[in-house]
Amino acid sequence: MELKSPVIRSEHIYRAYWLYWRLLGLESHFPLNRLLDVLITVFVTFWYPIHLILGLFMERTLGDVCKGLPITAACFFASFKFVCFRVKLSEIKTIEVLFKELDQRALSDKECEFFDKNTRREANFIWKSFIVAYGLSNASAIASVLFGGGHKLLYPAWFPYDVQASELRFWLSVTYQIVGVSLAILQNLANDSYPPMTFCVVAGHVRLLAMRLSRIGHDQKEPNSSVARKLTESIEDHRKLMKIVELLRSTMNISQLGQFISSGVNISITLVNILFFAENNFAVTYYGVYFLSMVLELFPCCYYGTLISIEMSRLTHAIYSSNWLGMGRGYCRTLLIFMQLTLAEVQIKAGGMIGIGMNAFFATVRMAYSFFTLAMSLR
Repeated sequence: MELKSPVIRSEHIYRAYWLYWRLLGLESHFPLNRLLDVLITVFVTFWYPIHLILGLFMERTLGDVCKGLPITAACFFASFKFVCFRVKLSEIKTIEVLFKELDQRALSDKECEFFDKNTRREANFIWKSFIVAYGLSNASAIASVLFGGGHKLLYPAWFPYDVQASELRFWLSVTYQIVGVSLAILQNLANDSYPPMTFCVVAGHVRLLAMRLSRIGHDQKEPNSSVARKLTESIEDHRKLMKIVELLRSTMNISQLGQFISSGVNISITLVNILFFAENNFAVTYYGVYFLSMVLELFPCCYYGTLISIEMSRLTHAIYSSNWLGMGRGYCRTLLIFMQLTLAEVQIKAGGMIGIGMNAFFATVRMAYSFFTLAMSLR
């Protein structure tokens, strides 16, 4: 008995993503979630980066500033990206609807097998990797306070009272920072896992479209009318993919620009902290895990952004590989126009300037190294 190929369900990939939003008090119909949303918005999204920024201005030495700068920048841009994605939730839902329509077009066993063994597996690996990296980063930060010695806050910050006045005030402040950074990490999971996951799914659907295009006309028993219908359906699939790309450009235009700036600053400052300002093994472990999480935050999005461009460029060859010999003049004219449309380079840009791809990743790493050398010279 032959095993049936798995049915494509792109929405299953996003189950964890929508769980993040529900945990943050959104996309849920429970009355208490409205209150949770207000509390998180006020005390985490807005106040948490503000109290870190104010605390940064109170530091008197370069070492203390460098210690507080990575988490301050991370929390500020996490809130910034979260607001950007929140106002674009309707577009994100529209993209998911288009994915469902494209899922229904993948009917062959080869298409379903490819999506299951490649696209779905890679997309699931992406969001699981973010959970592990951010969870380890948070755990190492908490451990550096609990076991690192001293009577210090999790991060340098400003409070409207004397934190060290009593044990109760101190531990309440530490608890707020732990809960706040945990929720900020949850926001970052929603912010940072969506772009690479979605790029991965888009690239997968482009590959499935190429597979369908290359098969058109090779069944000798198929009538010309059926071949022409398949070409028209493939053109409609391409239109939906380009609509998804346009929505992604709108959704990620500003948020990913902040991502590149945040990653460049954090990578460089974290390197400086590891080399010069880490006081104990817990601090070294924390900064090391934090450095890896910053690289992980940026690399998958850039990798799959490049993969989309590569897969889109292969559509022209897939169209040419179809059996168009012997077809009518109208069919060939439509085929040529379709080929011309697929020749245009497809790229998603952050801020309308920076193409989200591997070139941008290496440029960010070079920028981080420049910040690092500047910090070395100032030392």
